[in-house]
Amino acid sequence: MQGMTKRERQITDQQHLAQILDGGKVLHLGLAVDNEPYVVPMNYGYTLENGKLVLYLHSALRGKKLDMLRKNPRVFFEIDWDLKPFEGKKPCQYGVAYSSVMGIGTARIVENAEEKIEAMSILMKTQTGKDFSFNEELVSIVAVIRIDVDEYTAKHRPVPEKLR
Repeated sequence: MQGMTKRERQITDQQHLAQILDGGKVLHLGLAVDNEPYVVPMNYGYTLENGKLVLYLHSALRGKKLDMLRKNPRVFFEIDWDLKPFEGKKPCQYGVAYSSVMGIGTARIVENAEEKIEAMSILMKTQTGKDFSFNEELVSIVAVIRIDVDEYTAKHRPVPEKLR
């Protein structure tokens, strides 16, 4: 993945990264098969240990997204958080302050019931801040996708000083 253009906006602090991941709630998943791009917004859960990011998604048991993943498991994702539009004196001074995380990885559909149970618990903790229990029956009605993230960058664009 190409490096970040505006390095002063790069986030390297793991706590700040976790704050974005906890706050974002919606991940935009990018897929591509046979030169056909597809992006879908999804809820997610994550683990972040020693800089290694793993994402978990859930979906229906069938559909375009899963068909595409089976053909090409390489994915791109983007999560944004804390969006704050701002105005300027000139049109080109308008913008949006934000924090974001984006990256690439390899997705796989989780088949093991125990791993699905753990993944759904992680997803619900990320989404709600609460602990939930799952069993095989509950996870049998959803597909769970695990993304092992190879590379990611995190970024924060504040409101410009002169506009505060």
